[in-house]
Amino acid sequence: MRIIGGTQRGKRLSSPGNFSIRPTADRVRESIFNILTGWVSDSRVLDLFAGTGAMGLEALSRGAKSAVFIDNHPAALSLIKKNINVCGWTEYAEIIRWDPTRNLNCIKYQGELFSLVFIDPPYRSGLMPSVLDSLDRSNALESKALVTVEHVSTEILDDKISGFALEDRRSYGKTLVSFFRYMV
Repeated sequence: MRIIGGTQRGKRLSSPGNFSIRPTADRVRESIFNILTGWVSDSRVLDLFAGTGAMGLEALSRGAKSAVFIDNHPAALSLIKKNINVCGWTEYAEIIRWDPTRNLNCIKYQGELFSLVFIDPPYRSGLMPSVLDSLDRSNALESKALVTVEHVSTEILDDKISGFALEDRRSYGKTLVSFFRYMV
């Protein structure tokens, strides 16, 4: 696993030693960021179910001004910290240990709002409607923020969920990526 583009292009990231953490494949990550060209620069990024932190780190490499990584899995938190340190971005990154399946009270409005969000929960978990609802209630998103959701292709999300409207959907084998716009 590596950073695909930007200032840290080619930088190797630590990967999980087992399958309890499923990082986004390099090919899928590259495709997502090709779609997001123009959105990443100067964005404030939220990476939910962050795993290895690869999505938020890719955004930082491509010009995001900061990233917040949220996960509750101890192995994931360790990987995220290690990968942030390898890239030298400790001053631009924050790690929060939190269970995003409960709520997102950990990010309730704290000043600067998020403009770009990555969500990659465990596949087939059925969590997306409640996570998007929590994100909507957090008051932590800019109007028109872009939310990228990675999910298994058999788990189809509604076109409108809790203040979010579907803008695009792309298929990469068994992976489906849905792009939602925050409409509040």
